[in-house]
Amino acid sequence: MSKRGVSVERRHYDEMRAADGEVRPHFRALAEWLAATPAKRVAEKRREADLLFHRVGITFAVYGDVQGAERLIPFDTIPRVIPRAEWDELARGLVQRVTALNRFLHDIYHKQEILKAKVIAPEQVTGNAAYVKAMEGLDLPNQVYSHIAGIDLIRHSDGEYYVLEDNLRTPSGVSYMIENRKMMMRLFPELFDRQAVAPVEHYPALLLETLRAAAVPRVRDPVVAVLTPGQHNSAYFEHAFLAQQMGVELVEGADLVVKDNFVYMRTTEGRQRVDVIYRRLDDAFLDPLAFRKDSLLGVPGLFAAYRAGNVSLANAVGTGVADDKSTYPFVPDMIRFYLGEEPLLHNVPTWQLKKPEDLKYVLDKLEQLVVKEVQGSGGYGMLIGPDASKAELKAFRARIKAHPAKYIAQPTLSLSTCPTFVKRGVAPRHVDLRPYVLSGKEVKLVPGGLTRVALKEGSLVVNSSQGGGTKDTWVLE
Repeated sequence: MSKRGVSVERRHYDEMRAADGEVRPHFRALAEWLAATPAKRVAEKRREADLLFHRVGITFAVYGDVQGAERLIPFDTIPRVIPRAEWDELARGLVQRVTALNRFLHDIYHKQEILKAKVIAPEQVTGNAAYVKAMEGLDLPNQVYSHIAGIDLIRHSDGEYYVLEDNLRTPSGVSYMIENRKMMMRLFPELFDRQAVAPVEHYPALLLETLRAAAVPRVRDPVVAVLTPGQHNSAYFEHAFLAQQMGVELVEGADLVVKDNFVYMRTTEGRQRVDVIYRRLDDAFLDPLAFRKDSLLGVPGLFAAYRAGNVSLANAVGTGVADDKSTYPFVPDMIRFYLGEEPLLHNVPTWQLKKPEDLKYVLDKLEQLVVKEVQGSGGYGMLIGPDASKAELKAFRARIKAHPAKYIAQPTLSLSTCPTFVKRGVAPRHVDLRPYVLSGKEVKLVPGGLTRVALKEGSLVVNSSQGGGTKDTWVLE
């Protein structure tokens, strides 16, 4: 798909039914169950799921919500089904992509060979706000920077998967992947008797293995802790959930202290040294002595201990330069440069608005395209041209003209649809997929990921902060 020749026709790929209306083979068992199950029972089970999620405390907060209310992410009781052969092909592409991204991060903080080869302009990298100069020359265990990556995939009308974005800093949502599976097994055990679904519940064990592998080699039995900004963070449930599932301590900045360039956590039995920190707060807040001086969330001296090789951080400081939306168009080139391979997963064609010719084209076709802020996330700072009003288009046009380098643009790809339980029954809704890729001594991932669903009819925005929901993702054995 070339950038200039992109079709703007709003078609979509139906995950359950082929073009002739026939149910696809991997969806047949589920389709038969849906046909035989009264809608009333599905609705009752959905209400039961909501009640159980509330009891467990699976909620999230929306930043900027004046009421500060905790919300429940809507859970859809109809799973998304992926055949094993299709998943295996996706997994190979995901491993390839994350391997290249980690190679890129190691390179730009060391020899910068990709910059010298002019594959990427040096200012594109070293001038990026997420580039951390203090990381230059620092050697990390296994040369891994992004130990936990969440890669967002969509399926276009041509049936092909495309990478929408790479999340390499603090990707969230994996707790919903695990809890959704637990919920489905509790509510509909008969569905799992009909077919073999690949498990996902071993993710916390894989995560702990990955984190322990991030420790410096001289540490024989590394102590791992999860660092959270606190209970007011939108993903606090997940931080607590993963710490509990791994059997490690959940700590806040005030629970940690640095002495002689080593990190200790305060416990009822005294101080205990910490070797690996799975941090769920951004670079800027990690250490008030090294980054934002007004941060009350971080640990004074943490970055110095990290530089000294006495503690490991997952993900590494400075990974944000690789998942910036302005870096995204270069990932296929990274794969070719570092691995000598052709990319197995497609990028979405992307216009970089700092380029005059791209800027002109996008301003001319604004009503047909999707425009995103380079540093934006969560569905904010984004324009979906075909769905925007004239006033929204005018306002966004002015923002682009004022700061073109802050934006990229892409064609309006139509996300695939899955059957979803809505008020009037079962109807197709658009979905995306976020698999989680773990990089330790090896690159591993559990079969599946988090499927997010746009519950509003016709909507392409699946983010929970924008009213989206989630559903279980089944990879058939």
